[in-house]
Amino acid sequence: MLSLRNTDHIYLYSKFTDMRKGFNGLSNIVISLMELDVTNGDIFVFINRSKDKLKLLRFEKGGFSLYYKRLEKGRFELPKGFDKQKNISLSSTEIMMIIEGVSLEKRGQKVRF
Repeated sequence: MLSLRNTDHIYLYSKFTDMRKGFNGLSNIVISLMELDVTNGDIFVFINRSKDKLKLLRFEKGGFSLYYKRLEKGRFELPKGFDKQKNISLSSTEIMMIIEGVSLEKRGQKVRF
């Protein structure tokens, strides 16, 4: 079960990823290419080239957790500038919108106090 908090730090890897990679392969991407600490509880998001598969990697007490979603139809919508940045920081709302198929471009979050 996927549970996200507003305080979670979520990073989207800005290159397409081979979805055959598991815990070790994705951890190596975080350490060597994203240059982040994989064991601090942050969530790391990876998407394949055809944008129909997504993996989330997180280190929790005792070990790694991996969430994997494969779409039967459609594609995940990526944020603007996906391939122009090294790491893209996302909010828990934004990643849930991506996972659920809500457009990031056409909908904006209303300003709250």
